[in-house]
Amino acid sequence: MNKLVRGIGATILATSLFLPFNVSAEQSKIPGTFSANVGLVSEYYFRGISQNDDAPALQGGFDYEIELAKPVTAYIGVWGSNVDFNEGAGVDGASIEIDYYGGLKGTVGDTGLGWDVGFIYYSFPGAASNLNYDFVEAQAALSYDFGFAAISASINWSPENFGDSGTATYPKLAVDVPIGKTGVTLSGYVARQNIENNATFGSPDYTEYNLSVGYSLFGFDMSVTYSDTDISPAGDGNEEAVLFSVSRSF
Repeated sequence: MNKLVRGIGATILATSLFLPFNVSAEQSKIPGTFSANVGLVSEYYFRGISQNDDAPALQGGFDYEIELAKPVTAYIGVWGSNVDFNEGAGVDGASIEIDYYGGLKGTVGDTGLGWDVGFIYYSFPGAASNLNYDFVEAQAALSYDFGFAAISASINWSPENFGDSGTATYPKLAVDVPIGKTGVTLSGYVARQNIENNATFGSPDYTEYNLSVGYSLFGFDMSVTYSDTDISPAGDGNEEAVLFSVSRSF
């Protein structure tokens, strides 16, 4: 892990531990709510593909949200992780990813149906500009909590995907099932990554499968996740994997 990643990770961790995040408007005298999160994962997988070459990743971010008019809330945030995009001698790849996002969310009357619309800007500081790693996505989602289970359907769309690989869509169906009062939650989703220029991206369109078991203990969220895709033949970085994570929100 390079010095930049270590420095950012240490800053996130120190800030998260010692500053009063999840601060109410009354406490801070600033409208809205601030929060932070920090986590460690055994390997950073994004949409079924490894981003840091079989190495652990330190991740964390900051969020701010404010209610505009009930039930509509605006939010913005930033999130970062170490990555390992080694492009070979003489070409600067990426060692860190920083994402910026924002949007609006709320519910449809008293139906319990939730909605979320927004954007995500993925940036990779330090990478050679001609690699065109940076890209932006618009996203929209609907969700409903039945009590015994919560479901959501979402879609992300990019006008110019990672590496200038053309337009891309990423529809996803997800479900979360809490197991009584045990603190255990079973989660899963299936998604489809469609990319205009597959050769440029380095992969055909593919389906992603993800199953996880999460547990909260003493304020920490821990999970074990199984990730796989239907890319055939599976290669280095997109093979099935079992991932472990621990995180905390403030």
